[in-house]
Amino acid sequence: MSVELLSPAGNMEKLRVAFAYGADAAYLGFTDFSLRANAQNFSESDLAEVQLLKQQSGKKIYCTMNILFGESELEELKGQLETIKGWPFDAFIISDIGLVPILKEAFGNSVELHLSTQASCINSSSAAMYHQMGFSRVILGRETSLSDIRKIKKAVPTLQLETFVHGAMCMAYSGRCLLSSHLTGRSANQGDCSHTCRWNYRLTEKLSSGELALEEEQREGVYYPIAEEDGYTTILSSKDLCMIDHIQELLDAGIDSMKIEGRMKSSYYVAVVTRAYRKAIDASYTDDTSWKAYRDDLMNISHREYSTGFFFGRGPIDPKKGTSIDKSTDEGYHQQYLFCGFIGDQVKEGVYALELRNQIRETQTLEYIGNDVLFLEDSTFSLLDEHFEKVGQADHGKIQYLVTDKPLSKGYIIRRLSVVT
Repeated sequence: MSVELLSPAGNMEKLRVAFAYGADAAYLGFTDFSLRANAQNFSESDLAEVQLLKQQSGKKIYCTMNILFGESELEELKGQLETIKGWPFDAFIISDIGLVPILKEAFGNSVELHLSTQASCINSSSAAMYHQMGFSRVILGRETSLSDIRKIKKAVPTLQLETFVHGAMCMAYSGRCLLSSHLTGRSANQGDCSHTCRWNYRLTEKLSSGELALEEEQREGVYYPIAEEDGYTTILSSKDLCMIDHIQELLDAGIDSMKIEGRMKSSYYVAVVTRAYRKAIDASYTDDTSWKAYRDDLMNISHREYSTGFFFGRGPIDPKKGTSIDKSTDEGYHQQYLFCGFIGDQVKEGVYALELRNQIRETQTLEYIGNDVLFLEDSTFSLLDEHFEKVGQADHGKIQYLVTDKPLSKGYIIRRLSVVT
């Protein structure tokens, strides 16, 4: 059995995109019980379409219930269990252990439970305990190294292991502070917190370069560089995770599911990242090298500076494996392209309906991408309004059409360079 590729689905559109661009499974949530409460999420109005997509694709859908439940949320969940039973979920992702008996009573002892990364399971003893409690899969804390993953898999071989391989990281240790470790090498999670968050800092200039930096009161001359933009700065912004160049090492460590972060990200992000990892995973079983072009396309989505996180050690907090790959970054988002929308139905030969998210104009050069099409460049297209009259631009929310000689299909994504002259 090959490794599972698990993609984020923040809404119905992203669920369709995730499956179309190569995901084996997707995870979604309801606003009331999900840590991504600001994602559009899913409601009862989506149920019929989710059921149909599930039936047609044969792929898996996991329900994310990874908040820590207070009494009011727990009562709300109990009141919604009958409705939730109607959804075609293959497993529930939870971090609050109190949900185990509730879900087993509602769905039976055979209900599949996945332990959320929020539970910070990072060792074999914890993994074995959760497995005995009825969890079939553990989503490891992002701090787990490849070396430790191998040990966990060896100790509990029947437990499925899932790990994040791409997306946003955090300065918190799966919900616990890492600031002390980052600045002093003293881990709060091992009883040695230096209370870094309470220190006194000042904004100063580096003596050599004149760059802005933070200086702590008791550490004169030790600078933490920052970059100020419009009067504000990010000083605790971690790099993004990207493990696409290390698929084989993840497989060798015993990972069963590779997870992409990003329920709050765009459909374009879901498409580009999912297809890149799909190509890379498939290539790990063959000698095909064409996946590398899709890998390079990861540079074209909105992202922070990439790193390999903690997989190869603990970076600046591990003196034995000192590296800066997982430290914070003073760089902002990199964004090469703007997501413009989707190609809709073909209404005539070479004429396609448009489902736009951002404006496009005839003077621009567009690119179309598909699950097996890296991109098609087009600077000779034309635009039509709802009456099939030629127009110079097309906008979101209107009935419009694109005329092109490029071989397109419904669902292709339209993008253009984010900087337009």
